[in-house]
Amino acid sequence: MYRKEEQPLPPPEKFELPFEGKLSPNNRWVIMAELIPWDDFEEEYAKLFSAEKGAPAKLFRMALGTLIIKEKLGTSDRETIEQIRENPYLQYFIGLNCYQQEPPLESSMLVHFRKRIDGELINKINKKIVKREIDKSDKEVKKKDCLQEKGEKIKNKGKLILDATCAPADIKYPTDLGILNQARIETERIIDNLYKPLRVKLRKKPRTSKKIARKEYLKVAKKRKVSYQERRKAIGKQLKYLKKNLGNIEDLIQAGGFPGKSE
Repeated sequence: MYRKEEQPLPPPEKFELPFEGKLSPNNRWVIMAELIPWDDFEEEYAKLFSAEKGAPAKLFRMALGTLIIKEKLGTSDRETIEQIRENPYLQYFIGLNCYQQEPPLESSMLVHFRKRIDGELINKINKKIVKREIDKSDKEVKKKDCLQEKGEKIKNKGKLILDATCAPADIKYPTDLGILNQARIETERIIDNLYKPLRVKLRKKPRTSKKIARKEYLKVAKKRKVSYQERRKAIGKQLKYLKKNLGNIEDLIQAGGFPGKSE
């Protein structure tokens, strides 16, 4: 059986704590709680239960919120419940009106939550969040455009701080020695493919200095600390090998070599 909570949840500043103080509206869990459209999907979640039979089920916000906490913290089911029991911000996130010392649910309930809230429902929620944020952004842009048309000045609301920690770690710097090494390897592969149909016409394959170039690269790449001069010298050498390979590729193409061409 599913019973919808009739009374709306209080704002974070009115969340009752067993000690003096208030929940901070800038807390990550409070901010995330405002982003998720809990009410929009509660009716869809309620359809999974009987309107009259069975014990009252946990609310949608508690079910989804608990699963989000588990994934966010990377904890087990039992540890997730312990974290919720100890943290008032997590209790507010799952929809409680005030802090309580007893756990709001058993860890075994997470098994049922995972069965009821499938990937399809999660995708709907994500799309809803994205759409709502896009609409919100569009309204702000239109508001700024209207102010500019009226000749009103737009005041800055603060400073923009960019954090590079969110950037993928596997993206290399454009002048990285590793990129040049990879480019050299690719040009060597191209030379091999171009030479195959020309083995009868050309007796010798153009020299690529493959072993020497790799040795020069590993000499620097394996070092834990590389000085600026060493790195610059190594980059210069790889550029020379790469330039030589590109010249050989051009000569093979002019000689009639094409990748995949039969002899």
